[in-house]
Amino acid sequence: MANRRKEWVYSPPKPAKPTVPPALKAEVGARANALVELALKPAHIKPPPADERFNYLIDINTKWYRGYFYFCATYCSPGPNAISPSFETRFARLEYAGGNGFNLAFMRHTGQWVELYPGLSLDEALATIRDDPSFHP
Repeated sequence: MANRRKEWVYSPPKPAKPTVPPALKAEVGARANALVELALKPAHIKPPPADERFNYLIDINTKWYRGYFYFCATYCSPGPNAISPSFETRFARLEYAGGNGFNLAFMRHTGQWVELYPGLSLDEALATIRDDPSFHP
């Protein structure tokens, strides 16, 4: 086996992600919560199923974390072998891309985010979350 000679290589720093202005944060939160209350909850939250072995959706909410805005779903676990009575999952993510642009991604079944729509305006992103089944809980 040949000995490899180690060398230093230049590795430039990654560009900094833009910070979300507080006014935009408030606007996104208010409009997303309106979407949740008026469209997502009525369409996806149903009465508990008769069979208590299966999880069911009980709530949809939103939250900011750094430059990301998440749509979250809370499920109830009524079964006899449930680890906890409920759990929360994130099903859609808006990433602030600077200016008035957002990157829209969904959570894949493997636990990885898949970005489908880069550079959407807030109106386009919220309409896509409402209409595209990839972004439903």
